[in-house]
Amino acid sequence: MSFIRKIYVNGKDEVEFFKQLEKRNGETNKEITAVVSEILDNVKENGDKAVKDYTLKFDGKLPQYYEVPRDVINDALTEADPQLVESLLNCIENIADFHQRQKAQSFVNCTPDGCVLGQKVRGLEKVGLYVPGGTAAYPSSVLMNAIPAKIAGVKEITMVTPPLKDGTPNKDILVAAALCGVDRVFLAGGAQAIAALAYGTQEMPKVDKIVGPGNIYVATAKKLLYGTVDIDMFAGPSEILVMADENANPNYIAADLMSQAEHDKLASAILVTTSEKVAEQTIAEVERQMQDLERKDIIRYSLENYGAIIICNTKDEACDMANKFAPEHLEVLFDNPMEYVGRLDNAGSIFLGQYAPEPLGDYYAGPNHVLPTSGTARFFSPLSVTSFEKRSSFIYYTREALEKGKDDIIYVAQKEGLTAHANSIKVRF
Repeated sequence: MSFIRKIYVNGKDEVEFFKQLEKRNGETNKEITAVVSEILDNVKENGDKAVKDYTLKFDGKLPQYYEVPRDVINDALTEADPQLVESLLNCIENIADFHQRQKAQSFVNCTPDGCVLGQKVRGLEKVGLYVPGGTAAYPSSVLMNAIPAKIAGVKEITMVTPPLKDGTPNKDILVAAALCGVDRVFLAGGAQAIAALAYGTQEMPKVDKIVGPGNIYVATAKKLLYGTVDIDMFAGPSEILVMADENANPNYIAADLMSQAEHDKLASAILVTTSEKVAEQTIAEVERQMQDLERKDIIRYSLENYGAIIICNTKDEACDMANKFAPEHLEVLFDNPMEYVGRLDNAGSIFLGQYAPEPLGDYYAGPNHVLPTSGTARFFSPLSVTSFEKRSSFIYYTREALEKGKDDIIYVAQKEGLTAHANSIKVRF
């Protein structure tokens, strides 16, 4: 008996399963919210002292330095494993090439009657980047957040990351920061680091937007501070949905499901297939491959509680299910997968064919790996260059052009009961 549930589409069982998944994304624990609120208030009041006190409390000791000196960042790059540097540079090339195409242009439209209308696009002034530290240190997060920010024209990127237990920074993260042009790096983590970026302290600059993944305390802090600063998105547990037909390789399916299940116990990995045979073979492959994986306990828990193999009748039915679930990652392991792109409306990132596994997108291909989760791909989009841009419109009218439109403006303003609006037009004539 497999520990992964198997569901046959009947209009009821699959609906119940998706309802259960939604429970993962319940309201933030009230106790966590209370703790985080207290941290935010303390940092707002006491600045760097509060941040350092929390670092001592939660990490056991103060770091070697609060702001990492530039020469330490440069030394990390100089002393890094050449293979790491080469691999990161190859990833950076692809990520930069993809995101460069997203950059928006300002525009001006001059009309025949002498009016000038336009839009001014520029990058945000200052952005904060949170990067988890310790064992969950991901240089790829630095790449995916810093590169589009730089392309957008952000003037200063400040990175915060928790120190290691010995009080030093994670060298791999420093290497990624150096390669991506991160301007400043502070050794601070948790809700206190988010608060310092949002409010600004004596040493840490106040930023306009905070991006990057973190634990429940970091996520809660970002949620509570949204409005004081902008944030990337409300991120929930990671998820993948794999659509497979009778010709898909169960070997690959099992590996791809587990590549997401290993993230954490709340991660969700789902196979939707038209083939009972592929379903059974995938279950067997999961059992076999899992034995050699370091995070097999997390994988087992994730698949047992939030994973499923759903057997449907047609590929169209599979597409409908994917659109309903709106997964963060969607793999299409059908023959001729490109045929289905037009059918798939709700997904963070779509991976087409047997040689486009999800980790390709995490590191190397180019599209961003910061994606909407928990069904929010119905209305949210991946992190992009536009996430770091702001827009202002501008208007210039001649007297003759305003006269042409004045009666319409006055009429609508009076209809709305805003007579001062109407008067602002009238006095000019």
